[in-house]
Amino acid sequence: MKWLSAGLTFVNLSTVCGLLLGMAGNGLNHLSAILSLISGAAFALAAYLGTSDTTTEQNISNSPAGESFGSSRKRYRYVWLWIMAACFALFALRSFCWLLYIEGDQLRIQSPNNLGDLALHITFIKNFANGVALWPDNPIYAFSKLRYPAGMDLFNGLLCLVHVDLTRGLVWAGIIASLATFYAFFRWAGAFGVAGFLFNGGIAGLEFLRTLKFADYQGGKTIAWKSIPLTMFVTQRGLLYAIPAGLLLLWSWRDRFRQTEMEDRRRAPLPFWVELSLYASMPFFHVHTFLALSIVLVSLFCLELLKQLNLIVDFVRKRGIAATQRTRWAVVLGDMRIGKHVALLVIGSLLPATFFVWLISDNFHAASMLEWKPGWVMHDPDFGRPTIFQFWFDNFGVFIPLALCLFAVCVWRLWKSKIKWNEKLPEDVAFLLPAAAMFVSGLLFKFAPWEWDNLKLMIWAYFLILPFLWSDLIARWSLPIRVGVCIALFGSGFVSLFGGLAAGRPGFGLADRAELDAVGAAVRKLPIEARFAAYPTYNHPLLLQGRKLVIGYPGHLWTQGFKDYENVEQKLRELMEGAQNWREIARALRVRYIFWGREEMHNYPASKRPWEATAPFAASGDWGAIYDLENR
Repeated sequence: MKWLSAGLTFVNLSTVCGLLLGMAGNGLNHLSAILSLISGAAFALAAYLGTSDTTTEQNISNSPAGESFGSSRKRYRYVWLWIMAACFALFALRSFCWLLYIEGDQLRIQSPNNLGDLALHITFIKNFANGVALWPDNPIYAFSKLRYPAGMDLFNGLLCLVHVDLTRGLVWAGIIASLATFYAFFRWAGAFGVAGFLFNGGIAGLEFLRTLKFADYQGGKTIAWKSIPLTMFVTQRGLLYAIPAGLLLLWSWRDRFRQTEMEDRRRAPLPFWVELSLYASMPFFHVHTFLALSIVLVSLFCLELLKQLNLIVDFVRKRGIAATQRTRWAVVLGDMRIGKHVALLVIGSLLPATFFVWLISDNFHAASMLEWKPGWVMHDPDFGRPTIFQFWFDNFGVFIPLALCLFAVCVWRLWKSKIKWNEKLPEDVAFLLPAAAMFVSGLLFKFAPWEWDNLKLMIWAYFLILPFLWSDLIARWSLPIRVGVCIALFGSGFVSLFGGLAAGRPGFGLADRAELDAVGAAVRKLPIEARFAAYPTYNHPLLLQGRKLVIGYPGHLWTQGFKDYENVEQKLRELMEGAQNWREIARALRVRYIFWGREEMHNYPASKRPWEATAPFAASGDWGAIYDLENR
């Protein structure tokens, strides 16, 4: 875990240093990018030296995922690990080596799920690399600061500023993040956890038995529990960092939980400052992962506090009067190391985490993403089913019954062991309780404008359950039953994953290279903070050059919580169609330039284009023209 800790610290603190230097210098440049990356490398070296990973092969064999390797006497105990490693490598290489590539005169992508998302991330990366003042105005909405946890995009922006090609930066970020994610799952939940990440799914993939064709059956419009690798890991770039970082923190907290006995004085797995930096900055990379980790911390602290309160009550009732003051304090503080650690971590993270939330929420002007919405997507016309049972079985298959069985078994063992509330709870119970809290919260509340995005939180309940589902339940069954259960759990996801990778073979066009390069050359001499009026589509050449439009793709605006963009969109249409008061509209929309190109000609065919008679060219070419409204 030393290399994982160092790598994540490098990404984290390089990005944070870049943010702070960009805010101090009114934007990023080549020098500030170099200083940020050097600072991140120095912190990474310190994290590597400070991380303690004393886990031996025998420790791993006895871990919650240890059965995935078999006992040390078995000759092929690592066979399933190597199979999972091969599957993960195939997924990562196919998904990220063709994440963004050149084919003839086209810039193309491999995944249809990523067509709009990757274009948005390129917009943010280019916007940061252009040197806009930080924290920047929103490039896809004229009346807001950027409302997005864009930490990974800022990191790629730093790479662009030190002359790393955008495509290479995106590819290598994905490949290295995949390696980090594989290893993090291996250490958190073994080969079973790796399979759980790659092959999550219900029963949609069983359609393969009828068609005998590999396809992403979970990618259908009516399936909510889609393939995590294809629909989330590849498309939502924040998860490239958030998943391995979150698993690293969970691994560290689990190890600390095991060390709470007074005689266990082993060195902490992660230095406190590494945990603090990873946790406190998580909102800047992925807000829902920060919420999930916070739920785990609160749960651990409450369990520890409840145990200690009961211990104090028992002590006072039995011998409190006769005890010395030193003995009383020993009882109060004796076995609270995990509680004290959690308290210090949360208190230390309060200000930096609040700062990052303040940044990405437009200085707290964004509407709250929390809303009472029981039922998740069960009432959605697309995802709904005639019965609740059918919805859960279609989406999750045997996972929900197995998870309920796991909870029942853990509660039964806890009852049989007669553990009192003033004693330490078993490890499985301590981590399954926050998992249940996350999953139930996702069913009762809406954590994003689109209910489906609750999965950004709910996947962490799934990740928390995986190691204990294996060690406390499945691994205790006979080999034929284990094989059958794993096929039932992962068969659909296996078909959907590799079917989805194969389906993207022809690729999908993102942009015309000649048009994109020509527009880039034309706007290079124009002010980077200027805003353009242009047709709002996800792959507009101005957006792919990191320039600011009045509004961008409406689907992106909706998912970022903008509820009144329709009025702005209507005003933009009036401007582009040449309404009589077009100049007043342009001033109200903060427009400096009007872009007239292929998309505008197609979508505003009846435009009168009055600016052609009064506004001079800022640039023109085969791609179209740009008109300067402030230079008459």
